[in-house]
Formats: sequence, C-alpha cells, structure tokens
Amino acid sequence: MNKSTAKFLKITLPLLLGVALVWYSLSKISTEELLRYFKNADYLYIIIGLICGLLSHLSRAYRWKFMIEPLGYTLRYANSIMAVFATYLVNYTIPRAGEITRATIITNYEGVPFEKTLGTIVAERIADMFVLLAIIALTLFLEFNFIYDFFMQRFDAYKLLIAILIFVCVAVGLFLFIKKSGSKLAIKIRAFVSGLIEGALAIFKMKKKWAFIAHTLFIWLMYVLMFYVTTFAIPETSNLPLAAILIGFISGSFSIAATNGGIGSYPVAIFAAFSIFGIAEEPAIAFGWIMWSSQTLMVIVLGGLSLIYLPIYNKIK
Repeated sequence: MNKSTAKFLKITLPLLLGVALVWYSLSKISTEELLRYFKNADYLYIIIGLICGLLSHLSRAYRWKFMIEPLGYTLRYANSIMAVFATYLVNYTIPRAGEITRATIITNYEGVPFEKTLGTIVAERIADMFVLLAIIALTLFLEFNFIYDFFMQRFDAYKLLIAILIFVCVAVGLFLFIKKSGSKLAIKIRAFVSGLIEGALAIFKMKKKWAFIAHTLFIWLMYVLMFYVTTFAIPETSNLPLAAILIGFISGSFSIAATNGGIGSYPVAIFAAFSIFGIAEEPAIAFGWIMWSSQTLMVIVLGGLSLIYLPIYNKIK
C-alpha cells in the first residue's frame, strides 16, 4: 500500500465509520423521540457540564506553558488557549491533524520550533494516557465485584479462565518477541515504548512538575465532572451508580479516538456502557447525543472564533 492510499484511508475510514454509527444510533431511537429528549432536558446541568469542560480546556492551555518554558520560550496564554480550541476543531475533520495545527500555530505566532512544540504535545498526551489508565485501574478496584459478577453471569467460568490464560500467554510471548527480536516492527515498538517512558519521566524533571501534575489531575477531574453533571439533564440517567458513571466515561473517552471527535461513536459507546446497568436504549443514546452535541457546539464556536481572532490578536500584539 503506497503512502497516498494509506493517507486516504486514514482520513476516509473514520468518517465512514462515524456515518455508519450515526445511522446505527438513530436506528435505535426515532428522530422525534430524540428531539423530545433535547427539548425536555434540564439545560442548567448541561451548562454546568459545559463550564467543567471549558475549565479543563483552559487548564490544558495553561499546563502547556510549563512544557514550553524549559525550551527557553514564554508562551502567551491567549495564544495557547486559541491553539487548544483550534486543535479540537480541526480534529473533527482529519484525525490527529489538530495536533499538527496546534504546533504550527505556536511556531508561527510564538517562534517556537515546530519539532519542539510537537514534542511537548506528545509528552502531554503521554501524561493524559497515564491518567486515563489510572482511572481504569481505579474503576477496576472500586467496582471489582460488579465487573466480576457481570462476566461470571454472561460467560462460562471455565471458558473465561481459559481465555484469560490464553491472553496472558500471548501477551508474554509478544513481550519476549518485542524484547529480543531484531525485526523492524519489534525495533519500532521498542523505540515507541522507550519514548513513552522517557516522555513520562521527563515530566518529573520539569522545573514546575508539581504544577504540571496538579493541572493534569484537574483536567481529568473536570472531564469526569462534566460527564457526571450532565447525567442529571434527563431523568432516566439522573440516578446512575458510580460504576455506570466511570464505565460510561471510560467508554466515551475511547470512542473519541475511534472517529473524528467521536462523531457517531460517542452515543453508541454510551449506549453500550449504560446497557450493562439496565438503562433503556432510548435514554442512553439520547444522553450520548446530548453530551456529545453540547461539547461539540462549544468546540465549534470557540474553535472557530479562535481561528478568526488568532491573526488579529497577534497583529495587535
């Protein structure tokens, strides 16, 4: 497969998947019913959820300053905010193109070399990945009995044990292969993992590492609160147990990587998570659409304004 074909598929496949998932989610609920949920939703909780989301984005923009400063540059907060919102907006068009846009904006308006700016963004993603993994681990710890009972009720215990053993054996085999093999694939994977570890450890060598860590935790706390508060917008999701909140949040987080900004995939992921807890498909999908639509609207408005105002602001300055 040549590079142009691979690039074409990388752009079109997530879009096609998003369209298919939009169709699938809307097949589970009529348009009239979905509009009824939007009409009757308590928008006070949606607005509070939007405020939590906004605070997380502002914190992300400020956290970036701590990574730029060791490079010998001072990042203006306004440019950082607008670059962050532009990132989210562009990611709705081409997957991961937002990160390139974000680095380009700071290179153009702050004079930070592109490769260094992109390196700080990668390091940020590494920090975020570790926090998400910590949330998953915390969920497994807090809801171990529920998760264990769920799998025991739906899968034969003997077959589940065999599947776990097979998974462990495959994982150990892959680990040994990657560790000792001289193949190009193994070398690339080792370099990638090494880079992840190096990037994570570099955070602890920062001058303001504790401020960076505090902002990282605050960002994800706002993400979870944004999800939790919005559940009160419709009656059917207003009394969800902690397990449903955490599993729904994790499922929704992974769905964003599946398609451009979670188009189509987010409501389906929420429906899949909430169905575990007996939530009917109509309110589950409606909540997913309300959650995704409100955050997307904020990104479109603030991201669009950022792209318009960036050259004006920097011309004045």
